[in-house]
Amino acid sequence: MIFIGERINAGFKDVKAAIENKDADVIKQWAIKQTKAGANYLDVNMGTASNKAEVLCWMIESVQDAVDTPISIDNNKAVLIKEALPVCKRPPLINSLTAEEDKLDDMLPVIKQYDASFIGLAMDKEGSPTDANKRVENAGRIVAKIMEFDIDPEKLFLDPIIMPLKFKQEQASEIMEASSQFRLFTDPPCHIVGGLSNVANGTKHKKLINRIFATMLVANGLDAVICDVMDEELVNSILTAELVMNKSIYADSYIEAFRG
Repeated sequence: MIFIGERINAGFKDVKAAIENKDADVIKQWAIKQTKAGANYLDVNMGTASNKAEVLCWMIESVQDAVDTPISIDNNKAVLIKEALPVCKRPPLINSLTAEEDKLDDMLPVIKQYDASFIGLAMDKEGSPTDANKRVENAGRIVAKIMEFDIDPEKLFLDPIIMPLKFKQEQASEIMEASSQFRLFTDPPCHIVGGLSNVANGTKHKKLINRIFATMLVANGLDAVICDVMDEELVNSILTAELVMNKSIYADSYIEAFRG
């Protein structure tokens, strides 16, 4: 499983304040904590705290001053992503691009130039899909584009668009069905990723819903997740689901081994 730590995000009050006050220590602390917890990438999102490339670059540099964990550049504006890419010391993950042809044509050459990976959202100009078929259709367009630009399928993380269970309960099964079909596009397959916190948004039992949904998604192809890597029960559940699905080798110490 590829764990993408979600915590360096201006949606959290402490991070937003750190951005506004240029307090690098808060950014560094979360970088260190998430890396120790096993994050493979650290998502960096300046949210509504700023819309300036220099701020995004400062955040990335702050993370890199503390750890060598690769960056996930969480922004949907091409101009900002292009400014941030040269700052990354290791090949980053771009979060994210949609299935819109003009945006893919603009960004894929840059992604290839920097040997970056990217999250491809299974949505288009019409917005979030409402069924598995539309998700697969959108994802298929993204896959066709990476073939056109000769990009390794393992550089693509397809996102089936996880929706809140409380408001879109019927979408959960559609998401799992789409995820299972995404694996069939290429050989080797693209990665399947999800922003896990979305599913429990607004619910009373957030952690429980996150854990159960994550394990069900693993059974349907999920091999990367944007989540709270500090939540040990969640991480342990995902690791165990992979074990049950024969995606990792059993050992009594499999959880301890993950944490080094």
